[in-house]
Amino acid sequence: MINPEPDERTPSTRDIRRWRQYLADEQAEAAVYRDLANRRAGEERQILLALADAEGRHEEHWRQLLGSDVGSPKRGALRTRFLALLARRFGSVFVLALAQRAEGRSPYQADADATNAMAADETVHEEVVRGLAARGRKRLSGTFRAAVFGVNDGLVSNLALVLGIGATGVPAATILFTGIAGLLAGALSMGAGEYVSVRSQRELLEASTPAAPAKSVLSHLDLAANELTLVYRARGMSEDEAEAYARGVLATAYAATGPISAVRPQAPRHDEHEAIGTGTGAALSSFCFFASGALLPVLPYLFGMSGYAAIIVATILVGVALLATGAVVGLLSGGPPLKRALRQLVIGLGAAAVTYLLGLVFGTAIG
Repeated sequence: MINPEPDERTPSTRDIRRWRQYLADEQAEAAVYRDLANRRAGEERQILLALADAEGRHEEHWRQLLGSDVGSPKRGALRTRFLALLARRFGSVFVLALAQRAEGRSPYQADADATNAMAADETVHEEVVRGLAARGRKRLSGTFRAAVFGVNDGLVSNLALVLGIGATGVPAATILFTGIAGLLAGALSMGAGEYVSVRSQRELLEASTPAAPAKSVLSHLDLAANELTLVYRARGMSEDEAEAYARGVLATAYAATGPISAVRPQAPRHDEHEAIGTGTGAALSSFCFFASGALLPVLPYLFGMSGYAAIIVATILVGVALLATGAVVGLLSGGPPLKRALRQLVIGLGAAAVTYLLGLVFGTAIG
């Protein structure tokens, strides 16, 4: 819907109440962006301050409509105030992900008292915040991926192990030691697997990085033959693009009075969204998060519980943790947190339920 420019009319009590709320929300959102800007530097700081200025322009629009009815300051919406609190305390990618969702819920598209420019601003703001959040997601993607996989594997696999063994009717002590063994074995396996995986991926990328000795021979290449063209064609350029680019690189190398190392041949093309962390960081994240997740199903048995009571408590603990991790993933990815949380819960408990049923069958068979 395209909003007409707001008409001059006598506002109703309902209009004034709505405009005051919009004014409060704009003030709160501007404060969020300023608080985030205070925790950043350079280009990101400038972008966030520009967003705060834009919210200030929207704030002025509602002030003009209210005129003498502006009244005493109202508080912003609860979710905006919560966002402001997080921005002041943390300023992390989580806050940006929440701000992205908040911008996507703007009511201005359907409100005739908001201008077309304001509605367009809010749509663009969502994309700006999405871009800033994407930078943060890329920075933490390696270790975060290992952490999410680790904690969910720990929760589901050890709950399935504990429930499956428990369903056979063995003593609580056996279930406890089985759960601890599953925790240690899984955590060590996850840590080792992540380390090897990340190191292997990094080594593959390093194998595609241009070798330093190749730069030192640029000034000796034959301009007419231009063998350098083959390098850029091998990296994905068309023949014409490669020839033009290579001639420019060679001309720079011949004319340069500084070191040849200043020349920067094009890096090999790879997935721009692929980001990896360090092998050690990924391994530690996997180990710690798998262990923390795998500990929850064991807790009831550590505190002396047994039988159905221990199974119920373990399932509840794991269910809450699955909901939490699913919601966090939803927030960081910009998706709906509740939907992601429920999906995580259904998948995790579904896998554990299958193992429990198999344990019942196995226990009956040997009984």
